[in-house]
This record gives sequence, C-alpha cells and structure tokens, in this order.
Amino acid sequence: MTSRTVAAGEPVTDHWAVLGLDPGADADALKRAFRQQARRWHPDLNGNDPVAEERFKQVNEAYAVLSDPRRRRAWEGGEPDAGGDGRSGSRDPFASGFPSFEAYLEVLFGRRRREPAGSEGSERSDSQRGDSEPGPAAQPDVAEAGPGGGVTAAPPSPPPVTAAADSETIVELSPEQALEGERVELELADGTVVEVWTPPLAGDGWRLRLAGVTPGGGDHFLQLRVRTPEGLRVDGLRVLFQLPLSPAEAVLGCRVVVPTLRGPVQLTVPPGSSSGRLLRLRGRGLEWGELRGDQLVEVRIVVPEQSGDAELALYRRLLELAEEP
Repeated sequence: MTSRTVAAGEPVTDHWAVLGLDPGADADALKRAFRQQARRWHPDLNGNDPVAEERFKQVNEAYAVLSDPRRRRAWEGGEPDAGGDGRSGSRDPFASGFPSFEAYLEVLFGRRRREPAGSEGSERSDSQRGDSEPGPAAQPDVAEAGPGGGVTAAPPSPPPVTAAADSETIVELSPEQALEGERVELELADGTVVEVWTPPLAGDGWRLRLAGVTPGGGDHFLQLRVRTPEGLRVDGLRVLFQLPLSPAEAVLGCRVVVPTLRGPVQLTVPPGSSSGRLLRLRGRGLEWGELRGDQLVEVRIVVPEQSGDAELALYRRLLELAEEP
C-alpha cells in the first residue's frame, strides 16, 4: 500500500492513489478522476459490494484534500489534516447515510440545490450535510465543534484504492497437470498472494477469471498453456497437432511421421488435402478412467518464401492448366 508517514509515525492515505492519478495532476484531471471514481463506488450502484461504501468515502476525502490548496499543502508536508475550516480532525459526512445517486450527480456537475429560505448562516442537519458531497466549488464537511465546543476525532483512514484494472498471468502446465488439475500460487501487483486450483481436463488457451482480486477491484486472468516441445497442444482429453505440408505433398498425398504423447507414429495423408483438413489418430489422446481421447492432425499447406526457377516455371504451368477451359 502506498503511504506517507507523519512525525508521529501514523500512515497517511495516498489520496493520489485513491483517485488513480499521478502526483501533481492538474485541476481538470482531478475533477475527471473524482467523478469517475465516485460513479464507480457510489453505494446505490454497488448494492452487492460490501466495500463500496468505504471506497466511496475514500474518494470524497481524497478530492476534499487535493482540491483545497491549504489542506493539500498540509497533507504533502506530512501534517495532520486540519479540515476544511482549519480545525483538526475530520468527521464522516456520510454518518447518517448516502444521498441518492441522482442527487449526488447534481453536485458532481455543479448544479447545487438551493438551500431552504432562512438557512443561510445556519448549521445544517446531518441529513442535509449528506447531500453536499464535493462538487466543483465545494468540499465535504469535516470535523465540526459540538455544542460544548469539542471536536469530533477523525476515524482511522481505510486503505487507499487505485483505479480498477484487469491483469493477466500465463500459466504453463504439463498434459498431466492439466488433466488432474494443478495448484497455482501467484503474487499480485500489491503483494497479495492468491492460491487457485485449475479445473481438471483443462486445455491450452483456457482463461480462468479471478473476479475482483486486483487493487481497485479489477479481475485477474490466468491463461493456460498446455503444450509439449514437439508442438502438441492439449484440450481436455484431445490432443491437437498442426502438420506443415508442401503444396506437392498436399496434392499428391504422402506418408509422414507425427509426434504423439506416446511416441511418434506414421500417418498417411490422402491426396488432395487442403489446409484445415483434420486427420484423426484414434486413442492417441489422454486417458481419464475408461475414457481415452483422440489426436487430431490439422493439415497446413506451407509455401516456401523463395522458390527456384524450375519450381516457379512449374507453378506457372500449373496456373496455365487451371485457366484452360
């Protein structure tokens, strides 16, 4: 977790990280990031997310500090947050609940509601204060003196949140590991270690989704590679192999040796085999109990990058023959 440290040794939340910004971003970038993150974490839009409420509060606090020059200077200097009115401490502006998202958008875009007549200069109630999150020219309420002149202490700041971003890791598996399922341990960018088991009968190219595990709530994907040095690809019980052939071999047919999981075998390629044709080697796949998969050999016609004069002459003659009526 990115943090700063004050003289007393207490960690201070990195407000730039909360909004997903680089330090020193300008006011327009700050406003755009605030609006984006506020929409992302508003509790009305995240009813099933137990951490959305805390993250929404972090976004408001980050904007309140970074958009106020005095509070920002104090924060960057490692001083305790003095609040928007110069008094130390900070009070939760959402202690009595959150405004509706529609009302919140009015504040985000600078369309503030009019105060009731006679309210100028008067103390707002907690429910009114909840409708006044930071907009272009406003800050969230902070610690306020109570009836006896005391100050409400700030609660400990929750961990900072970065903008959600998906990530991916490539996981190499042997055919046996893919067949049985394998324990995979990976370390995320924030140092979190995640343990996951791949499903049995997994295949090359599969993508496994770990939802919401990255910093900021993004997803992490595991892309499985199940291949052998000979070029075999495993998909469940089935084994796949691409067989390169020259145009002459594909037209005339041939006998070739292809690798399998249990050693090389000889395969007869029928004449007139086009690219994409599948030839089956029965029982040459993986075994699972009484089940046994096949191996599919896909024909791929490969043309040499450079051909000799004699070969080119033959290809021209073939073209002429094909164009004759």
